Amino acid sequence: MSEAAEETSGPLGILGGTFDPVHLAHLALARVACDKLGLAQVLWIPAGQPPHRTPPRAAPADRLAMVQSAIADDVRFVLDASEVASTAASYTVHTLLRLRAQYGATRPLVLLMGADAFRGLPGWHRWQEIFGLAHIAVATRPGFPLDTHVPPLADELAARGGASAADLGNAPAGRIVFFELVAGTVSATEVRDLLAAATPLDRLGALLPQPVLDYIHSHSLYRP
Repeated sequence: MSEAAEETSGPLGILGGTFDPVHLAHLALARVACDKLGLAQVLWIPAGQPPHRTPPRAAPADRLAMVQSAIADDVRFVLDASEVASTAASYTVHTLLRLRAQYGATRPLVLLMGADAFRGLPGWHRWQEIFGLAHIAVATRPGFPLDTHVPPLADELAARGGASAADLGNAPAGRIVFFELVAGTVSATEVRDLLAAATPLDRLGALLPQPVLDYIHSHSLYRP
């Protein structure tokens, strides 16, 4: 898929991350979000300079190439390389301001995230401005209720929650919705540890898309 999103008026999902490396749980989240939230597309945005964590193990060009190979077979997925090309810190609010300018004031933007990221939202840079720029869609797992007792987040959820997937197309931003993700979970840290330990390919194949696994081995990434 080209790096420029096709012209469409449907809700545009936004999935950011270091993708160090991109794995099957990332793909599952994006696919389920498309199906359950009625997203026209998902924009994948690898972070260039994540401000609140240690630098990614893989170089920006490698992370970009891995995401491109992982999403190539799904026409709903679009790669945005803008963050990787920038030397500035990758703050979500800055990304959304750029996308809002790019896609206009009326296009529904839907920021996709997991439950853990949502719980930590009050610690994000200028986090309350995010609601004026995009909807937030939170992936939850069966049997793991979301604890939102942190007062600032609970207040926002009370004001913006209770929306359905159908509501996302009726406004450009401001809603919080939840969708259930039944697929198993895996962290990039776990994947990197398994790669460093020379884990057998059959086990790694259950965690990584084959094109990504091929890229990692051909470029000798994540070795100790």
